[in-house]
Amino acid sequence: MKRFVVLVSGRGSNFKAILDEIQKGNIQGEIVAVISDNHHAKALDIARDAGIEAIFGNAKSEEYPQWLLGTVQSYEPDYVLLAGYMRIVPPEFVSAFPQRIINIHPALLPSFPGLHGQRQALEYGVKISGCTVHYVDEGMDTGKIIAQRAVPVLEGDTEETLSARILKEEHQLYPAVVKMLAEQE
Repeated sequence: MKRFVVLVSGRGSNFKAILDEIQKGNIQGEIVAVISDNHHAKALDIARDAGIEAIFGNAKSEEYPQWLLGTVQSYEPDYVLLAGYMRIVPPEFVSAFPQRIINIHPALLPSFPGLHGQRQALEYGVKISGCTVHYVDEGMDTGKIIAQRAVPVLEGDTEETLSARILKEEHQLYPAVVKMLAEQE
């Protein structure tokens, strides 16, 4: 059974979507810890309610990068899942888990990396946006793409309406990718 550590910063909706599929038995894996750089992240409450170790790390501390690496390594995860984690992971973290850190991004990469992918898509005028699950490398949303899902941009869309439709797709795509990873030898 694969072991997952999840890094989060906020509401935890993608983490919750993955957790729901594990709890239903659709993903043969275990989330062994949830770590957040935000003490008030709702995701930490979700983890605690599910009996999963929920850990806050102060990202403003100089020791945070080393602390995060050591903490994650102590759980011996097969994969590290970034689920709304709003920090760039340092190079030493990436090299400690090569091709084992996964992220979800609300755009069809390589287009619109970084923050506000939905806003960037609307400003550019694309007709199709979507979401991407990819491996994390040392660049900003530049890792190898694992899977994508397209979402049409509708006339009159705002950043909020497009974001909501993309998020629905994220909640299906990310658990599907985690299921695939859990089934790999």
